[in-house]
Amino acid sequence: MIKALLWGAGAALLTVSAAVAAAPAPPAWVVQPGAETCRTELELVGLSGNTVSAALISDGAQVELTFARADAPERAFLPIRVDHKPFANLVLRQADGRTAIQLSADSLAALRKGATLQIGWLADEPVQMGLKGSEQGLADLRTCGAQVAARFRAQQAARQDARARDEAEARAEALADEQMAAAKAQKAAAEAAAERDAAEAERLHAAADAARQRAQAEAERARQQAEADSYPYARVRVYREDPRYRDDPPEPYDRYERYDPPARYSRW
Repeated sequence: MIKALLWGAGAALLTVSAAVAAAPAPPAWVVQPGAETCRTELELVGLSGNTVSAALISDGAQVELTFARADAPERAFLPIRVDHKPFANLVLRQADGRTAIQLSADSLAALRKGATLQIGWLADEPVQMGLKGSEQGLADLRTCGAQVAARFRAQQAARQDARARDEAEARAEALADEQMAAAKAQKAAAEAAAERDAAEAERLHAAADAARQRAQAEAERARQQAEADSYPYARVRVYREDPRYRDDPPEPYDRYERYDPPARYSRW
């Protein structure tokens, strides 16, 4: 299809050139800045009078001629003509469905100095446009594109830096929270361990007291048992109940002489 267009385009361009030459001069080029690039709208005219819209787009570094055509090739190397002189350029179909001609340095130089742009395969018929004012228009387009692209890159860098700072702050905050949580966990574990140690010490102290009391009680029982074993009545504390003295005669109650009071004296 591309070869057929190229064969038919050469003969048709001569006729179109004569028709366009009689047409009124195109308006001055208007450069429109966008978010990332700047653009200049173009309108190419065929022999039938039908027009095809296209646009020159630049980011300062390069210039592309974009247009919409459903059957455009995905990738090709096709010529444009400036004053009937061909300049081949890389043609790529973009993701949005439009097609872009990557204009070479020779093509741009020809566009700045030439009088007529002619493209034989852009539409169903060859189309062309006048290039009056193209030198200043292309210069303005590239200047605008460079400024817009630089501003866009600066904004992207600023957003990336801000995003990096936010991410770094988020990581630092998360790390601080993690460290704080770890410190709290360590403190809680230490307090729990201290409480367990205190409880264990208290239990051991209580067990030691209980063991000491049991030992004392056992010693007392052993002492009492030893005393009981040494003499059955050793625990008797009443003298008269002690069987060792049970066979002794009781002490007499008249071991002392009886005292008789003297006779009562008579009265005088």
